[in-house]
Amino acid sequence: MEQLAVILLAIFIASLLNILFKKADLPTAIGYIFTGLVVGELFGLTSESSKVLEHIAEIGIIFLMFTIGLEFSFQELRAMKREVFLYGSLQVLSGSILFALFGHLLFGLETKSAIIVGSALALSSTAIVLKILNENGDIHASYGRKALGILLFQDIAVIPILLMIEIFTKEISISALLLQTLGNMLLFFLLLYFLGKFLIDRYLHYAIVTKNQEIFLLAIFFIVLASAEVAHFFGFSYSLGAFFAGMLLAESHYKYQIEADLAPFRDLLLGVFFFAVGNKIDLSLVTQHIGMILFITISVMLLKAASIYLILSLFEQRRTAFKTALALAQIGEFALAIFVLAQNNGFLDQEEVNILAASVILSMILTPFILKNLRRLADWIFKEPTPELAIDSAGFANHIVVCGYGPLGKVVAHSLKERGFQYIILEHDLTLYEEAQKANEPVFFANAAQRSVLEQLGVKKSCAVVITFHNLEKIRLVAQAVLDLAPHAYLVARVRDSKEQEALRETPIDELIVTTEVLSAAMVEKLFYCRFDRPYQREESLKERKEEIERLKKPEGDS
Repeated sequence: MEQLAVILLAIFIASLLNILFKKADLPTAIGYIFTGLVVGELFGLTSESSKVLEHIAEIGIIFLMFTIGLEFSFQELRAMKREVFLYGSLQVLSGSILFALFGHLLFGLETKSAIIVGSALALSSTAIVLKILNENGDIHASYGRKALGILLFQDIAVIPILLMIEIFTKEISISALLLQTLGNMLLFFLLLYFLGKFLIDRYLHYAIVTKNQEIFLLAIFFIVLASAEVAHFFGFSYSLGAFFAGMLLAESHYKYQIEADLAPFRDLLLGVFFFAVGNKIDLSLVTQHIGMILFITISVMLLKAASIYLILSLFEQRRTAFKTALALAQIGEFALAIFVLAQNNGFLDQEEVNILAASVILSMILTPFILKNLRRLADWIFKEPTPELAIDSAGFANHIVVCGYGPLGKVVAHSLKERGFQYIILEHDLTLYEEAQKANEPVFFANAAQRSVLEQLGVKKSCAVVITFHNLEKIRLVAQAVLDLAPHAYLVARVRDSKEQEALRETPIDELIVTTEVLSAAMVEKLFYCRFDRPYQREESLKERKEEIERLKKPEGDS
């Protein structure tokens, strides 16, 4: 019961702090970190509890990297090879050398210890940077893509850093380890590619056929965690495996629905990660070594930002280089694991690890404030900002969103196509979705009531949204989601009769089409054209209709 009380208190403090922080427009990450700090000081957590927290937190990062991977297909990764392999390698190499010298000359660390510490300090925080870039939509901005590319290379660079500690400890053959790593990398990519091409898409299809969201979610969870475990088996980080699994599904028909379903779990689990970070803060240690911690934090962040800026300014606009440099100036969460591993192998003592860990956490706390004011800082340094290339993941603008591909949805889509309008269709029924696919319609398998789906498909840039189904509750949910994201969007929906119209009167829908009124008006209009002087007209009309139906049934090649 005591553990339950701690959990309840943590949830209460986290919700209270985040409500207050959101009013000040601060990210939720800060609220979770301070919650971890407060709960840690009030109750303290055993090392066993901390390990459980860290495992849960790791899952949050795995889901984050998976959803980031959903935004980037293999084609897009190939297009980002400069960001990943050139900028990433230059940043990690220069940062490692710079901080190794920093540790050796200023703090007297031995050569091997200095190299390990320098390599760890060169890493940035994937969890914080990508979460905030994802939230503010800058993940597809020019500097966002540079940051993502460098972070991806840093995830890859973790492998040689761990190997380096093993080499320093056991004095084993470097060439043998490199060959083993390259072989593992090749096997990992081949296995993941095979699974993605032949199994994953089919597996998801069978899950969707059940029409049970719980089963669909279980299937997604299995794919994400299994991919992470496969990567770990081959010696890579869990998050790297999850990222590549997301990329395999980036061109899948279920991409947007997967992202929408995973988002709540990802964000809550990331909250646990930030809570665990806050829980590691030892206030007595911080008070005792505050001068040293501040010096290390500020020095590392300034040196890292300066080195990244100098590298990127050789290839990119100075404004883009500046924003990327500030975004990646912090020390990453994986540095904490490297410091503990270095301590276990005798390269660092407990006090050194505590001071370095406090510096890492302080840099992570400062990062959301930096990212929040990034544009303002860039405008202050560069008086005339250069426009940056923003890449929209869906690529839609001034389009019409058609919700549903039932009988009415088909007619609406056909009419829009005939008139040359740009439109997309959202359909959550697998049978109707596949029918739209066969008709070569621009259809996405997604739930139109989920805000993240609508945001991904550019509803903010749409000119109108048409709701074609007649479930009152779903109409209300979709309308509210659309208007929350795009108050300007022209919203059209249909209802069966005046009672349903009255039920939706408080929902701010621009046009509510009452089916019975439209049909009755059309039928009465037709009555005015009835003729009694040609009794054989009905037979002729029926004959023409039958001939038209038979003609439509024939394949296009027949005449």
